[in-house]
Amino acid sequence: MIHLLAQRFVRRFCRILVFGLLLFAGVAQAEPNTVKILVGFPPGGGTDTIARILADKLNDPLGSPVIVENRPGAGGQVAAKALKDAPADGRTFLLSHDHTVSILPLVVKNPGFDPLHDFVPVAGFATFVNALAVSGGTPAKTMNDYVAWVRRHGAGVEKVGVPSPASVPEFLVKLIDQKYALNLQAIAYQGAAPMMADMLSNQIPAGVGSVPEFIENHRVGRIRIIAVLGGVRQATLPDVPTFAELGLAGFEDVPYYGIFAPAGTPKENIDRLSGALGKVLAMPDVHARLTSMGFTVGHMTSQELTIRERTYTQTWARIIKASGFQAQ
Repeated sequence: MIHLLAQRFVRRFCRILVFGLLLFAGVAQAEPNTVKILVGFPPGGGTDTIARILADKLNDPLGSPVIVENRPGAGGQVAAKALKDAPADGRTFLLSHDHTVSILPLVVKNPGFDPLHDFVPVAGFATFVNALAVSGGTPAKTMNDYVAWVRRHGAGVEKVGVPSPASVPEFLVKLIDQKYALNLQAIAYQGAAPMMADMLSNQIPAGVGSVPEFIENHRVGRIRIIAVLGGVRQATLPDVPTFAELGLAGFEDVPYYGIFAPAGTPKENIDRLSGALGKVLAMPDVHARLTSMGFTVGHMTSQELTIRERTYTQTWARIIKASGFQAQ
């Protein structure tokens, strides 16, 4: 009898314990002051990695839990639409680079959002440059080597990977081709990761992407970065010339990373996150990690990010128009 009562007690205790854990989990998920950062790319990619580095450090200065929510698809378009539809209550933000906010509205007829009216820039935190890199199986070590190699071999080696269609890297491929008359073909991937996989396996001889996406494989010799955008050489790549040095000027305005909020978000929420981000960027470990990834780290206020975003958009609007590209 005592044994039976003991069994019943244990079963009841377990049920109460499980219920309590589920209730606790539900409360944790419904934490009213949780801050959500949307990322328009899959987990494990460069943008996702950056978001998680910052989210982990933002918890303390914000005094709120910070989570990253991936909404991959269409070069960040899915996440941008989600931001537009989110409540302007200071709890939902988008972390994005230039492609989603500045380039997509120029190359897609109906992207489903208008950055000027649907978003409020919160703060910027880094700039970076795009680069041309060759795979390990490509013998070229410099831009001149690469041009000579493509001209010598012709068909079969003129393909250049880009991380997404109608992106800055794709337009750069076209401009390189115009300068050197190589008949280059931009091969668009669904993200930098699959492009990099094909470069590492020598399925494609070259690719254009961001330095942060290329830098680690460049350092170990699996690929070679042979030219970079921007007005000056990169500190992480002092021996690699800029395209301006090679005679392809006009690309000195470099891409940026920033955080955006839905239009109508109260100014105190904007200022709160911007201030917290400034504190995080000043942390030596965060600064060192982002710098090692190939970023130029620097806090931009809401006003400064607004100016940078609009200037960059205007620059690329002229380049895209001159290329003859029609919005799809």
